[in-house]
Amino acid sequence: MDRHIVAQRAATDAVRAWDERRAAGEVTNVAYANGLLGVASDEQAGWLAIVNYGPRSHRESRMKLTYMAAYLIATRGTLNANEMDSALETPCDRPSTSIS
Repeated sequence: MDRHIVAQRAATDAVRAWDERRAAGEVTNVAYANGLLGVASDEQAGWLAIVNYGPRSHRESRMKLTYMAAYLIATRGTLNANEMDSALETPCDRPSTSIS
């Protein structure tokens, strides 16, 4: 979650900086688009790390769901089918990784 939050803040700062540079005529539209694509990719990687994280306890599961819900509310986003499956999975649903 910390990685995703840092990526979101970086994306916000980058968008603001790129907008200022573009408004000042310092960068082309192509450079602007490439710059935004880079920070968006970092933010998406952070989100996917959260979605794909397998909680080890019910507490971690609740924390994951709380974070995902807050993010979706803040961004007015929705989950795709894979993200929904991950959100609905509980620690008990995961196969045991211990070797007997």
